[in-house]
Amino acid sequence: MPENVTHLRSRIQRGITLIESLVAVAVMALGILGILGVQMRTLTDTQTAVRRAQAIRLIEDLGERMKVSPNALANLNGYVTGFSATPSVPDCSNGCNAAQLAAYDVAAWKKTVQENLPLGKASIFLPPAESSLAAGLGRQLGVMVAWRENEREISDSTDKKNFKDNIDATKVRAADGTLSDGAALKCPDDHTCHLQYIPVASRCAPYSPGGVTMHYCPGS
Repeated sequence: MPENVTHLRSRIQRGITLIESLVAVAVMALGILGILGVQMRTLTDTQTAVRRAQAIRLIEDLGERMKVSPNALANLNGYVTGFSATPSVPDCSNGCNAAQLAAYDVAAWKKTVQENLPLGKASIFLPPAESSLAAGLGRQLGVMVAWRENEREISDSTDKKNFKDNIDATKVRAADGTLSDGAALKCPDDHTCHLQYIPVASRCAPYSPGGVTMHYCPGS
């Protein structure tokens, strides 16, 4: 075989090897990018789960505060507060009455929510079924905690709303897949929310002698 033909074939073979290497590098780069995308999405989902767990613990903390208050059941309206409300902490250095203790618990708890969740805020409300009852006969409160998430960039407003609705735990999904507000109030815009209903401590039991609602609080 002539020497120039052998040399040409050798050059062609070296060129093919280079192309194969480039293809392998490109495939590997795509695989690495895919793994990074999965890792980033997993990290985002993990952060959402951690924030929701924090919200649940904060709601449980409010429930514990109410359990140690012997008159919580008689002062349900004292715990009601909106997202934008910033209650002041009363001076309980010389003791608090039932209304002041409720105000103190709400103010201290909302401050804890703000400190533990990014742009955290909370609303406490009487459930619709409870608000129609006579004063002192309610047995639970609704608590909605809201916070901001690190979210993917979505330019289309409709797609962004659909994405937010699907991760909002306060939404109710109908049989056809549509979502609607399922609480007495809606989650604030640009926030992720967790809704939970907590039973009120029953240390103060209501009774109605002569048609007048009164409360019996053991140890109070």
